[in-house]
Amino acid sequence: MRIVSLILVLLLTTLSCAEKNTDSELTGKNELIVKQYFEHFNNHDWQKVADMYIDKAEFKDPSVGKEIFTMTKKEIVAKYSELVKVFPDLKDKVIQTYSSGDKTIVVEFVTVGTAPDNSKLELPICTIFTIEDGKITKDFSYYDNF
Repeated sequence: MRIVSLILVLLLTTLSCAEKNTDSELTGKNELIVKQYFEHFNNHDWQKVADMYIDKAEFKDPSVGKEIFTMTKKEIVAKYSELVKVFPDLKDKVIQTYSSGDKTIVVEFVTVGTAPDNSKLELPICTIFTIEDGKITKDFSYYDNF
């Protein structure tokens, strides 16, 4: 009986460790996806940014309102293409990333840029990315929109 109990304990421990390794692997992959996202963003490669999303991703953005809305890849490219016309040197400076489970990465960053009239933008933002099967499915951003 003791041997059976010992085997069960070892089996459960092994399964538990294997599950943690899978979560850890997913978290690492998701962190790399988010890192790549910000590299594409800072290079103003909007098509590569858009390709990181599923075909119709969910968004929250205080500049649009409080409700969840969807955007296609084409709409993502158009949105950022317009934004960079207002702030040609637009960049995101990542402060910290926080992993939460196997699908969620929270990123704290500051968006900076200069308008053609030399007015400066410095906007702290927190975005919650949901990533499934290597693609961003949700992009919920929070910042002071006053």
